[in-house]
Order: sequence, then structure tokens, then C-alpha cells
Amino acid sequence: MTPLLEVRDLHVRYGHITAVRGVSFTIDEGEVVGIVGANGAGKSSTVGAITGLVQAAAGEVVFAGRRVSGWAPERIAGAGISLVPEGRRIFSSLTVVENLRVGATARDSGEVAAALERELDRFPVLRRYAGTTAGNLSGGEQQQLAIARALMAAPRLLVLDEPSLGLAPQMVERVFDTLEELRDEGRTILLVEQNARQTVDFADRCLAFRQGAIAATLTSDDDSALADAYLGAVV
Repeated sequence: MTPLLEVRDLHVRYGHITAVRGVSFTIDEGEVVGIVGANGAGKSSTVGAITGLVQAAAGEVVFAGRRVSGWAPERIAGAGISLVPEGRRIFSSLTVVENLRVGATARDSGEVAAALERELDRFPVLRRYAGTTAGNLSGGEQQQLAIARALMAAPRLLVLDEPSLGLAPQMVERVFDTLEELRDEGRTILLVEQNARQTVDFADRCLAFRQGAIAATLTSDDDSALADAYLGAVV
């Protein structure tokens, strides 16, 4: 079976600094893959290269059989990759519903109303504040909005970059509950997180990044390997 996503020998550089060095991995349709690692390990730079926000210095990204390296972010999004960015980046001056509609701009207009109802059902708090300016929501509510907005595009691959960042513990649990629901629906997910233990337990497999490279591939049974890869010992 051809993978939905293929990352091949990816390198990302910022001037003289190499942030990602020789990263390669695949994601199959319906698979949930996590990326964990400390700050500066290359996680977000890898996501940026996949979604078009960062220009790769070398290597390529292939999605659904097409080489998308070098494409503009909006073209990649239109091809079926939706990003929930680090820091949420909702449109604070727009209402909740307006934010959701922005996520569906590439969809047929006849599909938007049904998609909107589906996401408001999934996130009841968003229905409650549907007409509220998004900047007035709490951090956890904004994170739910960011996820719902990405889902409005009907993506084939949902990419989340640090969705638990800055959230209270109970909201982190809510976010992971939502991700488990999406996993159970058969969604294909790439989750980037510093919360290593929860991510390894959630994902089908997890890529542990260290110094811009993949140090190990982990599952929930790999307790000692997780400690070695994540804390910096030799794997």
C-alpha cells in the first residue's frame, strides 16, 4: 500500500543552523503518528516543511502520490493537509462561526452548513459561543476552535503542532479526548507534542526527535526506549 505521506531525507536550515537533518518517515491512511522531543529538536521545523510554512533545504515531501515540496501553504492545504498551528492562531476579531467558515473556504458551498453543524456538535462550547468574538474565548476554547477550523476543510491528514501548549491539565485531557475520538473515526493524524508520555500512549507509533534527527521509533510498550530517546541518552 502506498503511504498517504512520505517524508524523504528532509533537511531544514536557518542560515548556518541545521534544524532538521535527514529525516525520513511515512504515514499510512488511517494511521496516527506522533513526534516528540525537547524544544529545538526539529519537530516544528519538520511540520513547517510538510505544510509549506518552511522551505526545505533538501529532501522532499510526497502527499497522496504527489510531490508537494515547494508548494505554497494554501495549495498544500487544498490538497488535503490541515494544520492546527502552534499557538492556535485563530482570527481573534472574527466570531467563532466566522473562524470555522474560514476553514471551509476551499469546500463546495453546499457542504459547509453540514460540516459546520458537525463541528459544533463535536465541540458544544463552540456552539454556545458561536456568535462570540474568538479573541474573548479562553485558551482551551480557542484550541478547540483551532482544531474544529482545521476539520472544516475535510482534510485527509490532520497535523497538530503542540496542541496542549499553555493549557491547563483539564484542557489537555479534553484535547486528547477529542484526538481519541478522531482516531476512532479513522482519521489520519500527525501529532507534534512535548507531552511525550501521553503522545506515545495515544499514537500508533511515535518518532522521538533529538538534534534534528529521528532518534527512535516508539510505541506505548517502549518505556526504556522512550526515556533514552527523550531524555538524551544513547539509543
